[in-house]
Formats: sequence, structure tokens, C-alpha cells
Amino acid sequence: MRRSELAAVIDSTLLRPDATPEDIERLCREAIKYGFRAVCVNPTYVKLASHLLKESKVRTCTVVGFPLGATLPEVKIYEAKTVIALGADDVDVVINVGALKAGNYEVVAKELEKIVEIAHENNVVVKAILELGLLDEGEKVVACRLARDAGVDYVKTSTGFGPTGATVQDVRLLRRCVGRRTGVKAAGGIRTLTDALAMIEAGADLIGTSTAAKIVEKAPP
Repeated sequence: MRRSELAAVIDSTLLRPDATPEDIERLCREAIKYGFRAVCVNPTYVKLASHLLKESKVRTCTVVGFPLGATLPEVKIYEAKTVIALGADDVDVVINVGALKAGNYEVVAKELEKIVEIAHENNVVVKAILELGLLDEGEKVVACRLARDAGVDYVKTSTGFGPTGATVQDVRLLRRCVGRRTGVKAAGGIRTLTDALAMIEAGADLIGTSTAAKIVEKAPP
């Protein structure tokens, strides 16, 4: 895979709590330079990133209910509305993992459905972060199906703050569960070109990584 092709499927990510405006500015400049699909920033920096990227093709991605997914549904919905109004092109929302594990599937589905409705009315992409490191095999399948049926555009492996990141096995599982009607984003612990290509080979459509520049620099021009 050539450098430009790889860059076009990467969400270059900076979600550290100590990130400064200067860090976000560097992230955006780098994304424009390499042609990354998006930058993924915390909600507090959506307005800044959107402004910095407005003359480029790079999308502004942010997170909702991050990183635990245990926020009240009303708060997640409000957060989604707010970041969309600030200029977010993509919303990556953490599912309610505890509700899923307790079998309260309606809780998981309803908040996703509402966020998808709001987002799609504004031509915004929704990715459901499933935090697979906290789920057993059966729960992963259920989470995948709930997200798919709620109408999300992508299912995503992890926040990068959980017990594990993306694995080839999990990416294959997500791809089997959602088929081709829903995309798969691999994120969490992807730090090398080898990692990224393995995820794509397993079925990932998008890669989320905090080492995007280092990865694409290793790809052939």
C-alpha cells in the first residue's frame, strides 16, 4: 500500500488529557501535510481543529462519552449535538459497556440510535467504540450487531485507554459480524506500519493511531 493510500484511511489521533492547543495545531498541520483522513481530538478542541482544517480535505473527528461510555444517555446526546455544532465531521461514541454486559441491550441501542439520527441529519459519520477488551466473545458479537442495527457507519475496536487495543482476531470478528454494510475501524496500540497493514488485511477500513506520521513514513511513496 502506497503512502497516500494508507494516509487516506488513517485518523491521526491525539486524545491525551494534557494535549495543548499548540499540540493540536501541530497535529492538524501534520494531517494536511500527509493527507490523513481525519484528526481525532477531544471535544474541547473540535472548534480549533475544525478551523485549522477548514481549507483542507482532512476531517475533524471527536469522541463522545469518552473513555468509559458510562455517561448518561442524555449527556452523550447533548455532547454529540454540541460537537457537531462546533464543526465535528465524525463522532466516535463509546457504548455503555456496563449495560451491554448486564444484558440491557435497549440502553445501548437507544442512545446509539439517537446519536446516529442527530449525526446523519448533519451529514456526520458515527463510529461506535465497543471497547472489546472488556467483552467476552459472545458480548463482542452482540455489541457489533446492536451497533450495526442502530445504523452506525463504523464499529471501532477500542478507546486506546482500555485493557487492550486492536487485535487482528477482533478485527476479523467485527468484519464477520457487520459484513460490508458497516465499516470497521481498528484503534488502540497500532504503532507501526506492520501493525496497520495487518489490521487492514484483517478487514479494517480505517486505522486510528497516535503515531500516524511514523507509520506512513515507512510506507512506499
